[in-house]
Formats: sequence, C-alpha cells, structure tokens
Amino acid sequence: MRSTALRPEAAPTVSTAYLREVVNAMELDGALVEAALVAAGIAPDLIERPAARITELQLATLYRWLAVRCDDEMLRLFSRPLRPGSLKFTCLGLLEARDLRTALHRWSVILRLLQDDFRLDVDRADAEAWIAIVEEPHRPPCKPVALDLMLKLIHGVASWLIDRRIPLLGVDFSFAAPAAGATDFAALYPGPVAYDMPRCALRLASSYLDQPIRRSRSDIPAFLRRAPEDWLFVPFSEPRLEQRLRAHVASRLPLPSTAQGAACALHLSVRTLHRRLAQEGTSLQRVKDQLRRDVAIQRLTGSQESIAAIAAQLGFDGPASFHRAFKGWTGSTPGAYRSVSALDGRSKASSGEAGAAPLSSSYARSAHRAP
Repeated sequence: MRSTALRPEAAPTVSTAYLREVVNAMELDGALVEAALVAAGIAPDLIERPAARITELQLATLYRWLAVRCDDEMLRLFSRPLRPGSLKFTCLGLLEARDLRTALHRWSVILRLLQDDFRLDVDRADAEAWIAIVEEPHRPPCKPVALDLMLKLIHGVASWLIDRRIPLLGVDFSFAAPAAGATDFAALYPGPVAYDMPRCALRLASSYLDQPIRRSRSDIPAFLRRAPEDWLFVPFSEPRLEQRLRAHVASRLPLPSTAQGAACALHLSVRTLHRRLAQEGTSLQRVKDQLRRDVAIQRLTGSQESIAAIAAQLGFDGPASFHRAFKGWTGSTPGAYRSVSALDGRSKASSGEAGAAPLSSSYARSAHRAP
C-alpha cells in the first residue's frame, strides 16, 4: 500500500489563535513578545489576524526562545517554573522502569516535587486506560493552554519511552471549547476531542501501559535537542481520511485532484468519500485549499523560491491568482510572510547568530550534560 506520509513542506500549519493563547497566558510585555515573534520568523502583526497561520517549525522555535528567556521549560504557565534540566532529569528518572505504567507512576512523583498545581493519575479499566491531569482543588485553576501543553508533553514522552507512537482513543479537556482556533485543537489532537469533562486526560488502549521501556541514556541527548518538536507534534492516532486525502493531494501537486481520482486512490466510492469527509467536518475543496495554503506558507518562510515559482508549484496559473487565493486563506499577502523571514535572517546574520542553536540553548545544555 502506498504510504500516506506527508512531505515536510506539506505538514499542517498552526492557527495564530493558538499562538495567541500561549502568549496571552504567559502575560509577557509587548517588547518581549515582538522579539520572540521576530526570532521565530513570524511577522508581529500576523498574531492579531484571525486567519493567519504559522509553521510547526516557527511554533517550536518560538517555544525554545521563550523557554530560554523565561528560564522555564513550561513557559511560566504554572505557578512554579520548571527550570532548564527538568525534562532531562525526568527522562533519566523514568528509564529504569520496567514498563510504561511504572514510568508514569514515577513521573507522577517527580511532578509532585516540581510543581503544586496538579497531580498525574493513571487509571485502567479492562481494555481502556486514562492518563489524567487532576488539578489541586486548593490551587488557582490552571490555564487551558498549560493543561494542553502538559498533555502533549505526557503523550510525547510516553511515546518516546516505549519507542512507539501511542494512538489515542480520545482526549478529554476540563475546559470549554475555545471560541476561536478550536479546529486547530482537532489538528493537534487527531481523534475524538471532548470539552467540559471532569478532568483533562488522554484515553488509550490499556495494553500500552504494559509496554517495556525501550530507551536508554544514550537516546536522551537527541530527544532534548529536538524538543519540543518530538513531543509537541506527535501524531495521536492512525491517519483520518482527511489526512490520507491530504497526502494524496500533496503527492499530485501541481496537478489538480478530482473527487474521482481521490476516491480511486483511497479505495472509496465518490459518494463515500464525500460522506466520510463531511463526518469529519471537512470537504475535498477544503482539504485542497488547506494543503496548498500550508505548502505555500512553508515555502514562503523556509525557502528563497520566488512567489511566481511557488504559485506554479501549487498549480496556479500565475502570481495574481495565487495572491488572491493566499489572501483569502490567511488574510495576508504572500509578501507579508516572506518579508519577516528575510528580515529575521538578516538580523541573525548581523548579530552573529548561526541557525537555531542560540534559541535552543537550554535544551542543548541539558542534552550535552546528560550523564
């Protein structure tokens, strides 16, 4: 069977609504926010545009930059900071566990030492298990984005420990569905997402708790160097039809994708294709538009290709039609994304910075000092 893996430039982008959630929850001053955005190659004015998007790399770079500046691996989102090195020593403390359940129990003890806002519970009932964040009743409520990021971290580290991507049966949030950017929660958590639940939890097959720990100390440096990518963007389940269709459309660019061709490639009837996409809250046209939007953003921010070349690669007749479509997708022109990327590159060159190394220094220091 043909692989449905996406090319890197076809990876999904993230709504700036999610970025605003993170930045607003941190309660930073405007100058620091602007510096962080520019360091990540994000035009500062894009953060206020509802339809604007950023790449996964930009979000991860922003996270690393803020973690260094705030001296906190969880970005000041909890009442006590998780100082640089917390993730490293957490991983070291989990490696000797015999299985994932034991490792998660040890992690719950470590978390009680590091913070006061919640505890980590692991429950099991027949074929299903829950890894839950239970907020302490005597503490102020945790911010939704803090709980979200902690769930991402738990899933990412758990998957890393057993060297398998753990598919989820569902994700429960204790807070209400966000008014804006809610669809991106579905993108970050492929699979069923429920809000207003008694607690935040990951639901998974209980058999994963019995999986042995397959990592060693020698694996820690690479994991830390890549943080937060390896835990922030870990797939949560087998690909949905939307994801399989997206991969098909990406494989055909710049050629157009028709309903008949897509249905045939996915071994479905055209009617079934449309029905199942509707059940997932999307459509063929929406998938095609989102794919082209995301590829365009990836190439505008990550390459020096001309706008005309990018337009041609996406199947547009010329730059004018691409401009119109891109502005309809994002509320901004292609040049708005290209200009801040170029500006950031010139700024780094003039200041003597090389690549992303300075942005990930807190993780890198932890990685190099791993015993």
